[in-house]
Amino acid sequence: MSAAACQPSASQQNLEKSPAGLEQKALTIRTAAGQLHRFTVEVARTPEEQERGLMHRQSLAPDRGMIFPYDPPKQASFWMKNTFIPLDIVFVRPDGSIGRIETAVPLNLEPVASLEPIASVLEIPGGRAAELGIKAGDRVSW
Repeated sequence: MSAAACQPSASQQNLEKSPAGLEQKALTIRTAAGQLHRFTVEVARTPEEQERGLMHRQSLAPDRGMIFPYDPPKQASFWMKNTFIPLDIVFVRPDGSIGRIETAVPLNLEPVASLEPIASVLEIPGGRAAELGIKAGDRVSW
């Protein structure tokens, strides 16, 4: 993601830490039609935080999620070991555009791959992207 896409605007100040102790940020997805969808996301920066992800959670509010930043960008894959809720896995390219979205099934051990180098992965409640009309090519900023 470009440095500009990662810089918070004046309206996107840091929020309190999550119950899991992770930093939280405001994240916006702008659709091709110009719609804005706002989420509050936990930031999983360290390898340990990224490995744990949303495991063992029983629920996730519709406007919440988790972001996994990668610097430098890389190919990534995710699985749903110990993850009890369905998740939309949103692969975000270095330019901030969405490369692809896959809905992952709880507890499934099959990896869901990015298929290209990505700058971050966003996880939101399963089915939420379709519900909001979020698609590949839409823009993510946080």
